[in-house]
Amino acid sequence: MNIIFLGAPGSGKGTQAAMLSTELKVSTISTGKVLREEVEQQSEIGKLVKSHMESGKLVPDEVVIDIIRDRVVNSDCDNGFILDGFPRNIFQAEALEKMLDSIGKKIDHVFNFEVDEDILIKRISGRFSCKSCGAVYNGYFKPLIKDGVCDDCGSTELGSRVDDNEETVKNRLKIYRESTFPLIQFYKKKNLLVSISSIKGAPLVFEVLIEALKSSSKKF
Repeated sequence: MNIIFLGAPGSGKGTQAAMLSTELKVSTISTGKVLREEVEQQSEIGKLVKSHMESGKLVPDEVVIDIIRDRVVNSDCDNGFILDGFPRNIFQAEALEKMLDSIGKKIDHVFNFEVDEDILIKRISGRFSCKSCGAVYNGYFKPLIKDGVCDDCGSTELGSRVDDNEETVKNRLKIYRESTFPLIQFYKKKNLLVSISSIKGAPLVFEVLIEALKSSSKKF
């Protein structure tokens, strides 16, 4: 069973991918993580990726597709895989389809996680973490019990990502909408897309996901 997870930054698709990966015993493939691993291993592709990152350029779609091809032929993907946040545009979707077809694989399901934009902005711009233990908090949804002190380890070393400010988040969401709307239509036409509201807590969203997966599987 090969699955794609779509969703804006902050939609919780990464959390759901991890939970479904455990449930189905299949691998989750995050393009960002795979790219970082290639760079760390200093592979030929990794060197190419690093050169683009250091120059501030996007990694070419063809390179990403090649990396995913190398990843999905691994034995841990024999029972299927979950693509977390890829493809991001129509070109990538079409290239992915051709690549998978060439190795005898196909996408079975596409899930799109939806959350209102104002909630997404608060989820991202409000998050921060403990630099000592890694515990994650949110000023809107999961504040500290004691201001300035980590609930888990008591550290006062707290911080947030530089690009998690509201203005940057709004721009990221705008770019996401523009590139993803055609992608959603692409998978709708193929009768693969199921949209899921992910405004509730992760366990409740996961229950809906499992039911949607069971229902979608009956079509095939």
